[in-house]
Amino acid sequence: MKTLYVSDLDGTLLGSDSRVSQRSAELITELSARGALITVATARTPATVVPLMAHAATGVDYIVMTGAAGWNRTRGEFVDSCFIGADDSRLLLDMGAMHGVHPFVYIQSPEGRTLDVYHSGKTLNRAEESFWLERRHVALKRFHLGTPVPERSTGRAMLFFAMGERGPVEALAQMVRDSTECSVSCYPDIFNSDIYNLEVLAPGVSKASAIRRVAKAEGAERIVVFGDNLNDLPMFAVADIAVAVGNAMPQVKAAAHEVIDANYTDAVARYIAADFAATAGRG
Repeated sequence: MKTLYVSDLDGTLLGSDSRVSQRSAELITELSARGALITVATARTPATVVPLMAHAATGVDYIVMTGAAGWNRTRGEFVDSCFIGADDSRLLLDMGAMHGVHPFVYIQSPEGRTLDVYHSGKTLNRAEESFWLERRHVALKRFHLGTPVPERSTGRAMLFFAMGERGPVEALAQMVRDSTECSVSCYPDIFNSDIYNLEVLAPGVSKASAIRRVAKAEGAERIVVFGDNLNDLPMFAVADIAVAVGNAMPQVKAAAHEVIDANYTDAVARYIAADFAATAGRG
């Protein structure tokens, strides 16, 4: 039986140091070489996913930007990209300004290999600054701070990502839901619960829809997913087995079929190894 194994990254596959441990990387590489279908589904972009997964060799496209695209590690390019569209992009920028929220806007380059990230605010809040400082020198992504999205690029927006105080972020999220057909996810940051994150994607985009697409492409008959946060719940709904790590939020544990050890114990990789051994020979 072909099984697609899909893990969230932060708080799930990544350990307490926000890295894939050597043991997990070794297990994933070994299992992939033996035919296991393993990938990740994350809100991150290829700019940080690629280095994080550098030593964990898999043969399945990564699901990045909460399902807005896939990333083919062999060719080094986006696949199956979903764009928000120019009209909705302009509306989102206007609504953000009404609430004093200036999202990072992710624009795919025409060649499909890099991202330009625009932030039109005059300053960054503390969470935004920390986010930018951690990523400002990564490959595959260029930041443009204090710069509006160029009009010619509004039709290639893949993600609007805002972070800030709960009140204005949740209010913006509700306005986007009421005014557009875009996919909206609003949730507390796993590292600081005082900060709320907002992701806005093209209509119909989610980790769940991307997982279905990848499973079909790979001929997988069974889906096993791993997660820890509220934005993982949609992919739990399409899984044959939904697995929460021990450090997951209570709502995520309640929605899971199984709860395993915490993220810093190589629990995801160990579960995949045991499950693959038990099911790989079934027809």
